[in-house]
Amino acid sequence: MAQLTLSVNGTPHSLDIDPDTPLVWVLRDHLGLTGTKYSCGISECGACTVLIDGTAERSCTMPVSDAVGTEITTIEGLAGTDLHPLQKAWIEGEVPQCGYCQPGQLMTAAGLLNRNPNPSEEQIVAEMSGVLCRCGTYLRIKKAVAKVAKGGK
Repeated sequence: MAQLTLSVNGTPHSLDIDPDTPLVWVLRDHLGLTGTKYSCGISECGACTVLIDGTAERSCTMPVSDAVGTEITTIEGLAGTDLHPLQKAWIEGEVPQCGYCQPGQLMTAAGLLNRNPNPSEEQIVAEMSGVLCRCGTYLRIKKAVAKVAKGGK
């Protein structure tokens, strides 16, 4: 066990925890931020995606010690006082069905737009294809990301 301090959604958290604990379990079990989902445990499905310093990262295989000194943003912290433009586009485009992958989808899209505010359709498809959606809402996801990239709020 070690005393680690994490900054999550702009709030510092001091935890006495095994440094090798996957970040997803720290977020869910220790901080109560259950929006970040666990699914595959091998960084393949994307359900556990969070932003680390604005970049989309898989939290199921990231040791919590690797996140010390960074700003972690979870789905709970994506919005400020109003919904994030991506969340608005998701609602308007009726993207979610079962919803399980949606936090990972949204965080992946946010990471893409942080890195490239005006991605091409091909770039959106390539980035978003890394997050698995069993309901198959990929077309709606692509349209919602493209809408925000084009300035649609």
